Amino acid sequence: MSDINVRLVRERRYLVLLGIICLALIGGALYMQVVLQEAPCPLCILQRYALLLIAIFAFIAAAMPGRKSMTFFEGLVVLSALGGIAAAGNHAWVLAHPSDSCGIDVLQPIVDGLPMANWWPMVFQVSGFCTTPYPPVLGLSLAQWALTAFVLTAVLVPLCVYRNRRNA
Repeated sequence: MSDINVRLVRERRYLVLLGIICLALIGGALYMQVVLQEAPCPLCILQRYALLLIAIFAFIAAAMPGRKSMTFFEGLVVLSALGGIAAAGNHAWVLAHPSDSCGIDVLQPIVDGLPMANWWPMVFQVSGFCTTPYPPVLGLSLAQWALTAFVLTAVLVPLCVYRNRRNA
């Protein structure tokens, strides 16, 4: 196997791992929603969409035969992570400034109007407020953890691509 193929196999493994991690994060959010009764707000739901898109694009990129098609879907992974950064960053801001609201009255009909909210309401339908303070996990709010995950994705995916493809 040539060096280029070895690098692409490694890149595919990273993408599959990223997809699995994103699905696990959605699973964790569902656990908190169902078992711990922590109702998701509109920004939480938007973060779930971003995680789902990252997972889907990562799995598709890992299945692509060539570098160019892989790179296209890796770009979509990064764009999805940037969308997640916007939602999680806004959510972290709202939690830090409880007088500001996420605007459940404004965002709820938009988020609940998306097709996934009708197809899978338990996962993608709004039922909470962004200002609800839930207990932190290891000192950070869930929004801060999500923001960290999205920033790491947006930084590490291009870095991994660059590292794997330089001198190739």
